[in-house]
Amino acid sequence: QVQVVESGGGLVQPGGSLRLSCTVSGSIFSINTMGWYRQAPGNQRELVAAITPDKRSTYADSVKGRFTVSRDNAKNTVYLQMNSLKPGDTAVYYCHADVRGVSDKRDNYWGQGTQVTVSS
Repeated sequence: QVQVVESGGGLVQPGGSLRLSCTVSGSIFSINTMGWYRQAPGNQRELVAAITPDKRSTYADSVKGRFTVSRDNAKNTVYLQMNSLKPGDTAVYYCHADVRGVSDKRDNYWGQGTQVTVSS
């Protein structure tokens, strides 16, 4: 069994900052790419940022220069530092992890989602 637990969402004013965290635990052999997706009402889920085990990262154009993704491989944890937040960033944010289990089976795992609301 693999568990993905997120934290750090909330309500923030435009221009503010939030930091999301996500920890993966359970029967893990290794974790490949970890990342964050978001889904706003009426929209499809979209990639926000992702990071490989060797710390190569990719970002959606809409968040470049404002968001930073990082990971601590020893803790199986990925972070998303969000600065200069805009109302358009309002969405449910989901953590994603590409995990190889101890049985050598590789699968995608998702967190339960955390709400980020940017509003004055």
